[in-house]
Amino acid sequence: MKIKKNDSVIVISGNSKGKTGKVLKVFPVLNKVIVEGVNLRKRHTKPNQKNPQGGIIEKEAPINVSNVMLLDPKTNEPTKIGSKIIIDDKKGKKKSVRISKVSGEMIA
Repeated sequence: MKIKKNDSVIVISGNSKGKTGKVLKVFPVLNKVIVEGVNLRKRHTKPNQKNPQGGIIEKEAPINVSNVMLLDPKTNEPTKIGSKIIIDDKKGKKKSVRISKVSGEMIA
Protein backbone atom coordinates (compact mmCIF):
# COMPACT_ATOMS: atom_id res chain seq x y z
CA MET A 1 0.00 0.00 0.00
CA LYS A 2 1.49 3.33 -1.07
CA ILE A 3 -0.53 5.57 1.26
CA LYS A 4 0.70 5.92 4.82
CA LYS A 5 -0.46 7.57 8.06
CA ASN A 6 -0.32 11.42 8.13
CA ASP A 7 -0.38 11.71 4.30
CA SER A 8 -2.59 14.42 2.77
CA VAL A 9 -5.10 12.85 0.39
CA ILE A 10 -8.08 13.84 -1.75
CA VAL A 11 -11.16 11.67 -2.28
CA ILE A 12 -11.66 10.97 -6.00
CA SER A 13 -14.96 9.05 -5.90
CA GLY A 14 -17.95 8.39 -3.68
CA ASN A 15 -20.16 10.61 -1.51
CA SER A 16 -17.22 12.62 -0.20
CA LYS A 17 -15.71 13.31 -3.65
CA GLY A 18 -13.43 16.36 -3.70
CA LYS A 19 -12.83 16.51 0.06
CA THR A 20 -9.27 16.55 1.35
CA GLY A 21 -7.89 15.42 4.67
CA LYS A 22 -5.11 13.73 6.58
CA VAL A 23 -4.91 9.95 6.85
CA LEU A 24 -5.59 9.00 10.49
CA LYS A 25 -5.32 5.20 10.27
CA VAL A 26 -4.37 2.62 7.64
CA PHE A 27 -5.71 -0.94 7.35
CA PRO A 28 -3.38 -2.69 4.84
CA VAL A 29 -5.08 -6.09 5.13
CA LEU A 30 -8.52 -4.62 4.37
CA ASN A 31 -7.06 -2.15 1.82
CA LYS A 32 -8.83 0.76 3.58
CA VAL A 33 -7.90 4.06 5.21
CA ILE A 34 -9.60 6.46 7.62
CA VAL A 35 -9.38 10.09 6.48
CA GLU A 36 -10.04 13.06 8.77
CA GLY A 37 -13.48 14.60 8.10
CA VAL A 38 -14.38 12.19 5.29
CA ASN A 39 -17.06 9.44 5.16
CA LEU A 40 -18.70 10.50 8.43
CA ARG A 41 -21.20 8.11 10.02
CA LYS A 42 -23.58 8.71 12.93
CA ARG A 43 -23.36 6.32 15.85
CA HIS A 44 -25.94 6.11 18.63
CA THR A 45 -24.22 5.50 21.97
CA LYS A 46 -25.41 4.64 25.44
CA PRO A 47 -24.18 6.75 28.34
CA ASN A 48 -20.78 5.59 29.58
CA GLN A 49 -17.88 6.96 31.60
CA LYS A 50 -16.28 8.63 28.59
CA ASN A 51 -19.57 10.17 27.42
CA PRO A 52 -21.97 10.42 30.40
CA GLN A 53 -24.73 12.05 28.34
CA GLY A 54 -24.77 9.46 25.55
CA GLY A 55 -26.42 10.43 22.27
CA ILE A 56 -25.42 10.59 18.63
CA ILE A 57 -21.72 10.80 17.75
CA GLU A 58 -20.27 11.41 14.28
CA LYS A 59 -17.12 9.48 13.47
CA GLU A 60 -15.07 8.68 10.38
CA ALA A 61 -15.59 5.31 8.70
CA PRO A 62 -12.97 3.52 6.59
CA ILE A 63 -12.84 4.28 2.86
CA ASN A 64 -11.26 2.09 0.19
CA VAL A 65 -7.73 3.13 -0.72
CA SER A 66 -8.62 3.07 -4.43
CA ASN A 67 -10.98 6.01 -3.82
CA VAL A 68 -8.25 8.36 -2.56
CA MET A 69 -5.19 9.95 -4.19
CA LEU A 70 -2.15 11.45 -2.54
CA LEU A 71 -1.72 15.23 -2.78
CA ASP A 72 1.56 16.45 -4.27
CA PRO A 73 3.51 18.39 -1.59
CA LYS A 74 4.75 20.96 -4.14
CA THR A 75 1.66 21.69 -6.30
CA ASN A 76 -1.06 20.47 -3.89
CA GLU A 77 -2.75 18.50 -6.71
CA PRO A 78 -3.62 14.78 -6.87
CA THR A 79 -0.72 12.64 -8.02
CA LYS A 80 0.29 9.05 -8.60
CA ILE A 81 3.08 7.66 -6.46
CA GLY A 82 6.31 6.10 -7.66
CA SER A 83 9.33 4.76 -5.86
CA LYS A 84 13.02 5.45 -6.31
CA ILE A 85 16.08 3.85 -4.77
CA ILE A 86 18.48 6.35 -3.20
CA ILE A 87 21.87 5.63 -1.65
CA ASP A 88 22.15 7.09 1.86
CA ASP A 89 25.27 9.31 2.15
CA LYS A 90 25.98 8.63 5.84
CA LYS A 91 25.63 4.84 5.93
CA GLY A 92 26.04 4.01 2.23
CA LYS A 93 22.91 1.83 2.29
CA LYS A 94 20.22 1.72 -0.37
CA LYS A 95 16.90 3.23 0.63
CA SER A 96 13.55 3.22 -1.21
CA VAL A 97 11.63 6.53 -1.14
CA ARG A 98 8.24 7.59 -2.50
CA ILE A 99 8.20 10.23 -5.22
CA SER A 100 5.41 12.23 -6.85
CA LYS A 101 4.84 11.42 -10.54
CA VAL A 102 3.66 15.01 -11.23
CA SER A 103 6.57 17.04 -9.84
CA GLY A 104 9.19 14.39 -9.09
CA GLU A 105 9.29 15.70 -5.50
CA MET A 106 10.17 13.30 -2.70
CA ILE A 107 7.30 12.49 -0.33
CA ALA A 108 8.25 12.39 3.35
